[in-house]
Amino acid sequence: MTESSTDFAGGTTISGQVAPEEYTSQYKPTLVDRWDDLIDWDRRKASENNFFVELLKEAESRRVLDAAAGTGFHSVSLAEAGFEVTAVDGSRKMLDRAAANARREGQSFEIIHTDWRGLGENLDGRYDAIVCLGSSFPHLFDEADRRAVLAEFYEALNPGGMLILDHRNFDAIRAHRYRSSGNFYYCGTGANVSVAHIDENLCRFRYDFPDGATYHLEVYPVLKDELTGLLLQSGFDTTQTFGDFQEKFDIFASDFIIHVARKA
Repeated sequence: MTESSTDFAGGTTISGQVAPEEYTSQYKPTLVDRWDDLIDWDRRKASENNFFVELLKEAESRRVLDAAAGTGFHSVSLAEAGFEVTAVDGSRKMLDRAAANARREGQSFEIIHTDWRGLGENLDGRYDAIVCLGSSFPHLFDEADRRAVLAEFYEALNPGGMLILDHRNFDAIRAHRYRSSGNFYYCGTGANVSVAHIDENLCRFRYDFPDGATYHLEVYPVLKDELTGLLLQSGFDTTQTFGDFQEKFDIFASDFIIHVARKA
């Protein structure tokens, strides 16, 4: 998959600003059907090189909540590594695909369809770790929702628990310096992903496929330090930040930012 950066406004406008679309409606069934091709499970596994598995093992985590399961890549990978996994997503279509992928890989785990904002009402007990990956957290446009969801994550963790949360490098995107290597997360070939619009409130990604199909995904372009601040304000004791799995990184030369927050 190739990625490029352009900057043109598109979509619905409200009072001169581009209006975000509700995240659950963005994942059209036909886009979900293409999602595993975008990821390319084998190449993505190679690019991560057990980064998340090793973090969780170092923390002696056993029970893990995959809070943004999507089509199941991380849920399956963590189950294969021996963790007790619960998979959560707001898209039922995504979870149907995750269940099918788990069966294909010979794995099984609990699957829960729920919105993060009602997470605590649907969980059975607490977890040693929560992973929220694939730049899913930025689907929350309202700061009140971001704070509420981080509070849900905090409460769902055992004392000493770990939250691993990532997002695209919006510091670089908002500075119009985003250049994706194509080596992380979305590792499939044959599709082009570009930034169709960026401002301080909204980033719209455009996905163009060889057969002429085009899709858009809209997210809030959260900055690295902004999210670190929210994590600390939500009660997490410490945070650690990585760029493309490296602790030392150039903020304008990384594709994805990964936050590791620990509860006291």
